[in-house]
Amino acid sequence: MRILVYPHLMEIGGSQLNAVELAGAVRDLGHDVTVFGVPGPLVETVRALGLDYVASPKPGRRPSPRVMSALCRVVRERRIELVHGYEWPPALEAFFGPRTRLGVPAFATVMSMAVAPFLPSSMPLVVGTELIGESARAVRRGPVDLIEPPVDVRANAPDAVDDAALTQLRTRFDLSPADLHVVVVSRLATELKLEGLLAAVDAVARLAVDLPVRLVVVGDGPAREQLAAHAARIGAIRGGKVVVFTGELTDPRPAYALADISIGMGGSALRAAAFAKPLIVQGEGGFFELLGPESVDAFLWQGWYGIGEGDRISGARRLIKILKPLLTDADRRRQLGDYGRDLVTRRFSLERAARVQEALYARTLQAGVGRPEVRTLGVSAAGLFAHEVRRHYDQLRGQAALDDFNARRVQPGNPPARSAASSQSSSDPVAPGFAKLPSYPIEGTSR
Repeated sequence: MRILVYPHLMEIGGSQLNAVELAGAVRDLGHDVTVFGVPGPLVETVRALGLDYVASPKPGRRPSPRVMSALCRVVRERRIELVHGYEWPPALEAFFGPRTRLGVPAFATVMSMAVAPFLPSSMPLVVGTELIGESARAVRRGPVDLIEPPVDVRANAPDAVDDAALTQLRTRFDLSPADLHVVVVSRLATELKLEGLLAAVDAVARLAVDLPVRLVVVGDGPAREQLAAHAARIGAIRGGKVVVFTGELTDPRPAYALADISIGMGGSALRAAAFAKPLIVQGEGGFFELLGPESVDAFLWQGWYGIGEGDRISGARRLIKILKPLLTDADRRRQLGDYGRDLVTRRFSLERAARVQEALYARTLQAGVGRPEVRTLGVSAAGLFAHEVRRHYDQLRGQAALDDFNARRVQPGNPPARSAASSQSSSDPVAPGFAKLPSYPIEGTSR
């Protein structure tokens, strides 16, 4: 198969890193894979994987006619058989470009917290959680499949980072081996991320009064300035530097390896767990939850994220309750780290995801394509127009979300009751029983 993979950005981030790594793994199964996208830092990773890369023109407004034309040109020149767009702008550009103009199948993956309702309902779709998949199937005609965020478990492993790389990271950012490090590797986005990151600063600052602990924040984004200013105020109050900002690291693996405890969501959370470090899953509304046997089923249903009923203050209190016993118990950290590593290795390996993706590509090509229905095109165009009108109205009011379909997410519900026997399969060796996450009291929760 000749596949064109089109991430929505070529910056370091969860969805786009998944796209590139999965493209490499599908290539390794014997297929011809090209990556297309606006030049950015992730191009270095594309080339390191030995993948062909074609630069996209800058899109401007999305979907972009210039990008659609460029996609069509690449598809013709390279005889591409299927175009795979990640997130809604590339998916729409693939559909209204090569799919509509050339009859080449278009495929979509959405790793955001909600699926854009104006994506053509007949378009094959992959999502990252069972919860989002159930929501999408209720309103779409086309196939909706699940590929959970994949992890290269060989490149992301406790022995994948040598001592020299770890020493270099410590030296560069003045990180003492005598300290305990709570590490967050994340895009510093305003939507979805900022509240939890501020809570993490507050929690670690409080714990640093009695314990040798520092928070290491790896990544960059629009919320960095606000986050750094808050950390500076806290450091001045506490009388020391509690938070270290590394900025974006092209290879964040030394930071994962440095961690005594990791905080994260989505694909970053899974990569942290692959390094055999205890994982605290971050969400919103004061949500923090430790990964373990009691909580795993809910994460496998709703994804590596959650919504609490509190706020930043209650989230900081919750995080302190989770962190404090872990920081003082090395044996417990090792046990939870081993649990997370085992889970990621068995269920989330890149090789397993590549085999699933390969099968979905083959199914799409076998089904073939006809000319898109006029009604499908009209419904999608009308939905996109309504979305743009809403965004423009929100911008005028100063309320526009920078990352709209992470801001408009599916609300986690209770997982469907399944028995361990019925959910077990040879392709899913973990497959727990999807029990509901236990409810813990959170002191001082705002409602």
